[in-house]
Amino acid sequence: MAGKKRRVRVAHELPKTRRLAIKKALAEHESEARPEWDRTSDWEDIRFLRKRIKKGEMRTIDMPLLNVEMGDSWPIPVTIFHGVRPGPVVTIIGGTHGNELTGPSACTNLLSSIFTGPDGALDPSTMAGTVRIVPVLNLPGYRSKSRYFPDGRDLNRAFPGHSKGSTTSRVAYMVKRNLIKDSDVIIDLHSAATGRSNMPQIRGDLSHPESNLIAKAFGIEVVLDSRPPKGSLRKTANQMDIAAITYEGGGANWLDQASVKVAVHGCLNVLRALKVIPKNPSRPRFRLNAGGSSWLRAGEGGLLDMFVRPGSVVEKGDVVATISDPGSPGLSVDIVAPVDGLMICTATNPFVTAGTPVGHFLPVSKHIDLLRSQIDDRGVLIVNGSQGDAIWRDESDEMVEIELEGEWSGGSIDAEWNKVNEEETEQEES
Repeated sequence: MAGKKRRVRVAHELPKTRRLAIKKALAEHESEARPEWDRTSDWEDIRFLRKRIKKGEMRTIDMPLLNVEMGDSWPIPVTIFHGVRPGPVVTIIGGTHGNELTGPSACTNLLSSIFTGPDGALDPSTMAGTVRIVPVLNLPGYRSKSRYFPDGRDLNRAFPGHSKGSTTSRVAYMVKRNLIKDSDVIIDLHSAATGRSNMPQIRGDLSHPESNLIAKAFGIEVVLDSRPPKGSLRKTANQMDIAAITYEGGGANWLDQASVKVAVHGCLNVLRALKVIPKNPSRPRFRLNAGGSSWLRAGEGGLLDMFVRPGSVVEKGDVVATISDPGSPGLSVDIVAPVDGLMICTATNPFVTAGTPVGHFLPVSKHIDLLRSQIDDRGVLIVNGSQGDAIWRDESDEMVEIELEGEWSGGSIDAEWNKVNEEETEQEES
């Protein structure tokens, strides 16, 4: 049809086996017919933890993380928007790790009056379906500025949990029963762990069709094809055939406002794509669908001086960092980019030993000019949504989709950073 825009795939560089698996899953997939979402179907008030939420109502309800008669049950606030028309249940979660603040900040922004008031994007009187926002899932970890629960365990490795298990396992069980089980879509908002910082990125299993669609609907440039780690919220959701994606942006124990802004923008994009809220979603000019990466490592020990930041577009031979040692005055070692590419994560801890990863790198040699066309004066990629209003509109711009070849070193995206991530090498069950 004359004038109709089409998507252009300029490269097919994902590993062949993975590309075929994704293609096969998408070809076999037909979005499940959901007659209950039809606007002519009956749409009633709902209940959450026995509390009633009326059509067109926004209500905040405390959900206990533990079922106890004595001691702290750790009640967390869950804000529920129940629309006036049928639609999906979308759950947005922050603070699964207590010291990762991007999610709590993004959720708090979504709950501000600018979005929830009359004519706001999340005004339930104009909404379809149900949206649930959980700013801080790991409340005790948040209060103690810790990634973990008080028993020292990682909630995002404890799913699906057990009602008679460890403390963290019991919490995972409650979360699964009350928040995961009846969701149609889950957006889990994270930051990088201590010692590093991520540029805004989406992680999802692109061979899970509904998650694939949601990952792309988020509307940012970097989508990492990632099978969910064992015990993760995302893995449990996918096994229940629930669409689930993980957003990563910024680092632990601090707030990167650009990453928060992208998170808010992306969540609204997903809700618009699902027709939960009015208006069309925005999308980037291009998208990097990455199936693997390279690592930049310290060759010597000492103090690390990083010259680039997450999102930096670098050329082959660029010096991205130097290592020096106060005990060896006058000596230093450069770390250089092996090829043209994009730094999706960089170290923030200046103390390194030989072999320490200092940068997570996507080789993008064939399409580096495309990335260069969208950088700021510091050479950092401008991510869709990071500058407030949508930079590109879905209805008017053609998008280039780039698929990047490779495998995740160590078996998963973060496996090389530290021992905490070694558990991620165990992937999808055979």
